[in-house]
Amino acid sequence: MKSHSGSGGLVYSTDAGRMCPSCRQPQTRCACRQVKAAPATDGIVRVSRETKGRGGKCVTLVKGVPLAESALVQLGKHLKAACGSGGTVKDGVIEVQGEHLAKLLELLKKQGFAVKQVGG
Repeated sequence: MKSHSGSGGLVYSTDAGRMCPSCRQPQTRCACRQVKAAPATDGIVRVSRETKGRGGKCVTLVKGVPLAESALVQLGKHLKAACGSGGTVKDGVIEVQGEHLAKLLELLKKQGFAVKQVGG
């Protein structure tokens, strides 16, 4: 017969909220989450349109924005809202669903970025 006293069993608690999967700390006190610096770019924001690998659906891509990850997410939200469309931010690239090339070029120029259209 096994004795259960003294064995450190699994305890589940929701007091701390969501936990970081890496360091096992509450996400508000996460030790492994570090602020990622803005990637090194040439200063030109490139806007392109792509359909490859998306079932024929068009997305507009914004690459090379010299912002940190959190600021990039905020810019992505602003651009998606301005276009009235969905999208995401992945690996430093803002993806906006639909063909919004001209509108995104105009919005980014107004915000002071050096913008270039890439592709057709």
